[in-house]
Amino acid sequence: MRRWNGWGDEGVLLDAPESAVVFIEGKVGPGRPPADASLERALAAVPTPRLSAPAFVDQSPLARLRHSLGESLPDMIAVRAGRLPGYVDGVAWPTSADEVRQALAWAAQAGAAVIPYGGGTSVVGHLDPGGLDRPTLSLDMSRCSALQELDGDGRLAVFGAGAAGPDVEAALRAHGFTLGHFPQSWEYSTLGGWIAARSSGQFSLGYGRIEALFVGGRLETPRGELVLPALPASAAGPDLRQVVLGSEGRLGVITQATVKISPAPQVEDLRGAFFADQGQAVDAARSLAQSGLPLTMVRLSLPAETETSLRLAGGGRAMVALRKYLAWRGVGQGMCLMLYGFCGGRRAARWVMAEAGRVVARAGGVAVGRRPGRQWLRNRFSLPYLRNNLWAMGYAADTLETATPWRAVLPMAQAIEEALAGSLADEGERVHAFTHLSHVYAHGASVYTSYVFRLGQGPERTLARWRKLKAAASRTIVANGGTISHQHGVGLDHKAYLPAEKGPLGLDLLRAQCAAMDPKGMMNPGKLLD
Repeated sequence: MRRWNGWGDEGVLLDAPESAVVFIEGKVGPGRPPADASLERALAAVPTPRLSAPAFVDQSPLARLRHSLGESLPDMIAVRAGRLPGYVDGVAWPTSADEVRQALAWAAQAGAAVIPYGGGTSVVGHLDPGGLDRPTLSLDMSRCSALQELDGDGRLAVFGAGAAGPDVEAALRAHGFTLGHFPQSWEYSTLGGWIAARSSGQFSLGYGRIEALFVGGRLETPRGELVLPALPASAAGPDLRQVVLGSEGRLGVITQATVKISPAPQVEDLRGAFFADQGQAVDAARSLAQSGLPLTMVRLSLPAETETSLRLAGGGRAMVALRKYLAWRGVGQGMCLMLYGFCGGRRAARWVMAEAGRVVARAGGVAVGRRPGRQWLRNRFSLPYLRNNLWAMGYAADTLETATPWRAVLPMAQAIEEALAGSLADEGERVHAFTHLSHVYAHGASVYTSYVFRLGQGPERTLARWRKLKAAASRTIVANGGTISHQHGVGLDHKAYLPAEKGPLGLDLLRAQCAAMDPKGMMNPGKLLD
């Protein structure tokens, strides 16, 4: 059963080792465990619906509560307090494009806004109905999730857009294929949501970001259906797939997606290497990205994240031995951990990883074998659960990300961490911020920063602290020329910073697209654009 007020399954508990708890306390101070609202109290706060709905719309308090928030930290603060900024007035679960059309037609007649809902994992406010001055319908696409067609020769698959990550992979693996798209929210996020938010997966270096995998589909809009043919290439004007990618529900509802698939890998070979300093480590990541090797992943933790990760892993003889070995090799304070790997055939894996190992060694990396990679694979979808544990101990944890050219990677990371660290100084509060490069490209890399701070005295104080932190980091990203979102999308939380990236004419073009598809402005209003 999925948690109603936090990440993941209720039966999954991820306890941090005592050494990690001591580490966090040392960084930001003792936590103040909060007094969270019960489910009964949260349900009692759900208001009476603002519309009378047909039988296909669920207006129960629990359905409306669950569909009125995502997984952002403001969402968590609100739901733990037992009262959200706003609530949808009903939830529909269409099973086909026809039923999506029916729901859109009814919403238009009723004067209701529509918020498409995939897996409910947005971390930037895509699902927030607060502030809307009209009734709101949540359109949950989870029942449009089947594998509809598979073309093994053409390496294409057609899915209902509500298919969640595990369902996509299970359906494809049964036929010997994979999509290879694994965002950290993979257990719950959906194919349609990946497209709508321009998602990037952990193995996108090898398989491609979602824009490289999405080759066609169908979009139901208030003006009718937009069909995107799955052609191998076309010069027939601008590519309309790019209009749908990143549209965040403003144009309509993605009902079907055709995606590129790959043979399921024979091996997943991920290895670790440590570097003595971050400049050396970033040079190695850049060399790998520009080497032409068909690597599946390069992930580099900068010093603060490397130390945090080692503390989270706990102590024990193996960790003591690792630190002694690294010290003997000249790697100690300020070390960086790189994970790099290849997924595919056995013969190719041997060659690719041997060549990558030579690049790493030339850059000064100390190879430590496959154990870090195996451990990361085991835990890669578990880390969000730590936020539940940290909250219970009195700490809030959040993430933010950008992408920038190689020359700006380290200055950007440093500027973000410094902005976060100083944002709560006027309150006498400390912030622990740490960064990794989660994706690399020939001309740059993503910069992904996590941060932890103490909960305030009550939800209002905690939310005010988050707003200061988010604003400081976002202003820093814009001032340093980075994108306001590499993989999380815009939603509400990044909307104020979009003009810096798109410019006035670009924003007018986006508004014109929304008006063409949705002239009455009923689709997810207020997100992405005003």
